[in-house]
Amino acid sequence: MYLPGKSHSSVTTLEVDSVWLEYANHRILQNVYLRVDKGQLVGLLGRNGCGKTSLLEIIYGIRTSQNNSVRIDGTYMGKLYRHRGILAYLPQKQFVPGHLTVRQAFHLYQSDPTEASAYFPELAGLLSYRFDDLSGGQKRLAEISMVLSSPAPFIILDEPFSNVMPLHVETLKTWLVALKARKGILMTDHSYLDVLAISDRLYLLNMHGRTIPLEHPIQQLRDFGYIR
Repeated sequence: MYLPGKSHSSVTTLEVDSVWLEYANHRILQNVYLRVDKGQLVGLLGRNGCGKTSLLEIIYGIRTSQNNSVRIDGTYMGKLYRHRGILAYLPQKQFVPGHLTVRQAFHLYQSDPTEASAYFPELAGLLSYRFDDLSGGQKRLAEISMVLSSPAPFIILDEPFSNVMPLHVETLKTWLVALKARKGILMTDHSYLDVLAISDRLYLLNMHGRTIPLEHPIQQLRDFGYIR
């Protein structure tokens, strides 16, 4: 996709609105809005079943919906996954084919393992291994590292702290805070305290499928029954 007068590295805003998703007259998402600016990490919280994963898939373009508007710097993009180099997406499930080595996967993703290895030195020793030969935790760490070190100016992360050792979670948080200086990041995770600790902007996706901006996160999360 050509963005008039811009390279992918110079874009600044991912904006999503008017998202509507329903199945058999059951509304999952309705009139969802959120915005991610480069230089920010935006947290998306919500209970199981509220539609967080569906929303991320709609933004990336791999799930259809009754309506949505996904824009980069005001330009409607349609299915973002077709526009290489703008958005990198980490799904909950493993997405790298098992026959690929970690080095091959990094190359295909145009990611640099050097930066990742600076945060996770053990990754350097895994580059020659096929994904089929890695443990579940190693696979997750490699995939997260690929996405974070990709050249895309925007990143969306679905449960990045899941199946990751607590020590690695703290390292990931450090890396994400450093990354947001040059990227816009949208993430959701049930480890809400970790999300709160590093987010610049927060939304709650409620069970009615609407996003609520959180100006006073802890109090509002209590008020809406997300935490006690």
